[in-house]
Amino acid sequence: MPGFWDDPDSAQSTLQKLSRVRQSVDPIVDLEKTAGDLEELAEIAEESDDGADLTAELEQEATALRERLERFELETLLNGEHDADSAIVEINAGAGGTESCDWANMLLRMYTRWAQDHKMPVEVVDETPGDVAGIKSAMFTVSGLNAYGYLKAERGVHRLVRISPYDANKRRHTSFASVDVIPDIEEGAGIEINPDDLRVDTYRSSGAGGQHVNKTDSAVRLTHIPTGLVVTCQNERSQHKNRAMALKVLTARLMERQRQENEAKLAVIRGEHQSIEWGNQIRSYVFQPYTMVKDHRTGHETGDVLRVMDGAIDPFLQAYLQWRGGKS
Repeated sequence: MPGFWDDPDSAQSTLQKLSRVRQSVDPIVDLEKTAGDLEELAEIAEESDDGADLTAELEQEATALRERLERFELETLLNGEHDADSAIVEINAGAGGTESCDWANMLLRMYTRWAQDHKMPVEVVDETPGDVAGIKSAMFTVSGLNAYGYLKAERGVHRLVRISPYDANKRRHTSFASVDVIPDIEEGAGIEINPDDLRVDTYRSSGAGGQHVNKTDSAVRLTHIPTGLVVTCQNERSQHKNRAMALKVLTARLMERQRQENEAKLAVIRGEHQSIEWGNQIRSYVFQPYTMVKDHRTGHETGDVLRVMDGAIDPFLQAYLQWRGGKS
């Protein structure tokens, strides 16, 4: 196409979209080919003297194909406008001091391990450490196809019940942390920010990063005056890079705010009511007196809480997609 590379940013965006289309189409072609191969194998098994051996192989291959088909069917539920996008995740510790900060840090590790298992890069944008342990808050990006589509299931309040390692009397504590997930949208995707609507503050980074990270005012805080939304970024040493990332996150939050407002209007029309109270947790993680992780929306649960905390949350994400698909 003449002039395609005249605008490198636009060309790169188009190539990324093309890559996503291919990633969506290629599995269908591969499934059809595998099904055809199995059909031919079944015909050979019927006519062959080694039919028993071929039948065993056929059953094994058919089981594998069924699992792949179920996975593909699940991914067809990722049909939201931004489901294919990368994700921006924010975790905030609830009331409870050190307990909740430690719980927020455990969730950060859980999502990081999940992303690693799916070969999705994680980049911490902003992080505020707790006074004693853990984190008060953290914001990070998860880059990869359908990252937002899956991780949007995690939006809400997460509750932890355990014997506190910070309690000398070994009492059982309940801690809360909130998780918010928004799509990592392309710059300018339907949202325009007037520079006059922004207040920009710079300061020295307070997080980890070595001596040089604190020598300059590289951290950036953007305040969107009309809405009051505030975004901070202090991960990069460059003020320019931090500002660019903060603006990207602000754009995504404004789009998410717009989506929520539209959904709220529709809910009023439909007569729906949804409680967003802090205590209305979406999932509970119980370490004592028994072990269980239960999603209160879908009913899905498991007793292997340690494996879940190590990033094995796919069954919960899949249950959520099926639950949402059944409601739509």
